[in-house]
Amino acid sequence: MVWLIAAGLHPRAGATTQRVAEDLAGRMDYDTGHVRYCLDETAARLGVNRATVKRHIKVLRELGTLAWLVHGTRTNIRRALGMPGYAGTATVYAAVIPPVYDHAMGHRLVGAGYTARIVVEHTAGPVDNSPVENLDAPPSLSVVKEERKMKVEGGWNYTSRASRPTASTSPTRKRSSSAGAPRRSPAQVARDCRIAAQVRPRVNWTQSERNLRRLAFALRPLIDQGMDVHDITAELHSWLLLWRPARPAAYIRAQLAEQAAQESVAAAATAPMDNSEWRAWAEADALRQMEAALNQTPLRTDEDRGMAREYAWHDPQIVTDHITDHGVDDALDLYGSRLVSLAESLTASGVQFTARW
Repeated sequence: MVWLIAAGLHPRAGATTQRVAEDLAGRMDYDTGHVRYCLDETAARLGVNRATVKRHIKVLRELGTLAWLVHGTRTNIRRALGMPGYAGTATVYAAVIPPVYDHAMGHRLVGAGYTARIVVEHTAGPVDNSPVENLDAPPSLSVVKEERKMKVEGGWNYTSRASRPTASTSPTRKRSSSAGAPRRSPAQVARDCRIAAQVRPRVNWTQSERNLRRLAFALRPLIDQGMDVHDITAELHSWLLLWRPARPAAYIRAQLAEQAAQESVAAAATAPMDNSEWRAWAEADALRQMEAALNQTPLRTDEDRGMAREYAWHDPQIVTDHITDHGVDDALDLYGSRLVSLAESLTASGVQFTARW
């Protein structure tokens, strides 16, 4: 609730909403995740009127943190139990965690409703570190801070009186302390959503993505690079899509992942070589070339050619310089046809490279 209120997901959620939630949490049965409404007692404990409690209970339902399990009625529950006197049927709520929270925290889930579980990354085992689904762990009062409830499949936030359910119990799911993905603060998530809300109308093929938070999650890599709305819009337009992806957010994530992989490969291929090693080889090669010119005997070895070509792949400009100084034939002998063709095409296109020392 602290996170949901701070994220500003409901305009009427505030300090009183938090107090009502804390009152419910203090009376909740953590084996089932259920809690009785107790309207009059709650109002008395919090020092507010009944209407205020009702209003903030409605806010909790609209936030997705409470679901109706049993509607209260005037039916005499004591008579149904064979007891004297009168007592109406109590309203019972179930505590739930809305999907927006798990999405913002980067939780991976399996299952649905109260049977849903967070996928736990087991890193302590020496043999198998693959993700394991924590499906069989029973609830435990000793780890109440580690447990929480998911959306109740048998509960309703808004129901007609004709469809009122009867009381039922539901299993809980374990909560893992390791979510696997870095957490984002409520303010950051809200900022991501604001950016996504401004990007979506500017890029036509993203407008079919109705889930704003999913789109914001897909745009995170661009946002984390410091891009603003206009930068992100320009980046998406630069992809020149002539079709509309059925799932724009998923397409963006896949495209950015592919770009990141290509940039990683390119960075590894263009990593600067050891300057001292290159200088020593260049000086030795220049000396051999001078001796060859004087003696008219070829002194270049296959080892020389291999080393020259290795360095040339990291700096094609040296091939261009060699062609200028010694001619194409000598460059073909030293660097090979592929590197010479590459150097000539780069020269023709006007691309310039500089030495790396």
